[in-house]
Amino acid sequence: QVQLVESGGGLVQAGGSLRLSCAASGRTLGYIMGWFRQAPGKEREFVAAIRWIPGSTYYAGSVKGRFTISRDNAKNTVYLQMNSLKPEDTASYYCAANPNGDSIYTPGYYAYWGQGTQVTVSS
Repeated sequence: QVQLVESGGGLVQAGGSLRLSCAASGRTLGYIMGWFRQAPGKEREFVAAIRWIPGSTYYAGSVKGRFTISRDNAKNTVYLQMNSLKPEDTASYYCAANPNGDSIYTPGYYAYWGQGTQVTVSS
């Protein structure tokens, strides 16, 4: 069983930065670890993902160049560094684990989810 705990959300002004963390417990080696977000009234959308091995990364077009996903294998933790934040980045952010290695961008293929952390960007 995999458990995921997110932290690091908060309120920030436009142009600011936040770093989200996702601490994983259980076996995640070989999984794809992803970040998704969901704003009120909208569907959950893909933000970024990383393969534990070999560390390949994937980004949504709306965050590419501003967000960076990384992982610390020793700590079993995934990070999402968010820079140049915009009001439209406001959402609940969720960490997720995909054990199958397929369909990186589709929430339904992620078997494990964290509880979410709120990010609010003021204009």
